[in-house]
Amino acid sequence: MVAKTKLFHHLLLLLVSSLLHLSTTTFAIGVNYGTQGNNLPPPSQVANFIKTQTIIDSIKIFDTNHDILNAFANSGIAVTVTVGNGDIPSLANLNSARGWVAANIAPFHPQTRINRIVVGNEIMATANKPWISNLVPAMRTIHKALVLAGITNVQVTTPHSLGILSISEPPSAGQFRRGFDRAIFAPMLQFLRETKSPFMVNPYPYFGYSPNMANYALFKRNRGVHDKYTGITYTNMYDAMLDATYSAMRKLGYGDVGIVVGETGWPSVCDPGQPACSMENAAWFNGNLVRRTSQGKGTPLMPNRRFETYLFSLFNENLKPGPTAERNWGLFRPDFSPVYDAGILRNAQRGGGGGRQSPRPTPGSQWCVPKPGVSDQALQANIDYACSNGVDCKPIQLGGACFNPNNVRSHASYVMNLFYQTHGHQAFNCDFSNTGVLTAANPSHGACRYI
Repeated sequence: MVAKTKLFHHLLLLLVSSLLHLSTTTFAIGVNYGTQGNNLPPPSQVANFIKTQTIIDSIKIFDTNHDILNAFANSGIAVTVTVGNGDIPSLANLNSARGWVAANIAPFHPQTRINRIVVGNEIMATANKPWISNLVPAMRTIHKALVLAGITNVQVTTPHSLGILSISEPPSAGQFRRGFDRAIFAPMLQFLRETKSPFMVNPYPYFGYSPNMANYALFKRNRGVHDKYTGITYTNMYDAMLDATYSAMRKLGYGDVGIVVGETGWPSVCDPGQPACSMENAAWFNGNLVRRTSQGKGTPLMPNRRFETYLFSLFNENLKPGPTAERNWGLFRPDFSPVYDAGILRNAQRGGGGGRQSPRPTPGSQWCVPKPGVSDQALQANIDYACSNGVDCKPIQLGGACFNPNNVRSHASYVMNLFYQTHGHQAFNCDFSNTGVLTAANPSHGACRYI
């Protein structure tokens, strides 16, 4: 009787343990935490904010920033760190890899839950032969260095853009680029299988956007895209991208290797003339993605898979080079206010449409207005840009409080300021291709009130 009772308790503990494991792995929303900004909060505040105010359970950083690793100690939040691209050739050497682990992993683990090391960032897209040829050897050597250091619960992988595929449509025909399939991806996938580590991809429907495929890219209702080989009709580009990746892996015999989404997201502000980019689209895409992930939805070819997913990115980063979109991928502003509602904040009211814009119209001591001498054509472009990127332009329409005086300059002044006030109060939000300027004089007039 005693033996049976002990057996029963043992089985019960196993069942409870399994259920707890399932409950913690079904929902895994992570975020990419970049630091290319001069106005970002200190890592200790970021760690506390993520832990107490959001449903985010993991972060991915693009280096091994020791301040961040220290800040996330004992937070319970999983941390993925990144090996710099330029370090890859040297880390194919075991002594170098052991030194790297001793300097960047061992001092922080396990107090900081470093769960994964990603080697480089989208290396296959760089065309750098030394990086590419040493990628898999470096992955193997870093893993060996971890084991030699007594660290056995940190995975090693590397993230890829969808450019690794020579064929991605239809999804069932997905195929790795010829030449790399056997030379790089087969040994990489073999390593991942051996170490029970995932294949990491960065699917961005944003970069596949076209006006006639907008709903397909944004998880909105659409006719779908039919895969003639499987008979499956795909209703969103995101699933199609993941299934194309899976098909390529399966063709090499590695369909059993797990997949993690290392980056995906949608920018909220872009340069003029880019219809894909708006706060509404960013809220809709990311909000739907969060909901799908929390529900544990798989894809048509992987219906029972659950995908650990890292949104890009945590903050708008004002020092990132390139077009405006590069500085506007963030879910939050540097003061932790949400750029829009993506369903990330704890106890936040959820919108029914997959996320809703949450502008922050706080009165300020500065207002954004057009510079003197700017042409009406340039100001009209500013109006078009702001109105298509989340600004409420009803007040400048006929019957609105700011319709009069009915001229382009007055209308531009109102919407440029509203854009500046609701996008973070940063000077670059009032640049408008060098046509805007900040003023301490409140331009409100009559019933037209500037925030």
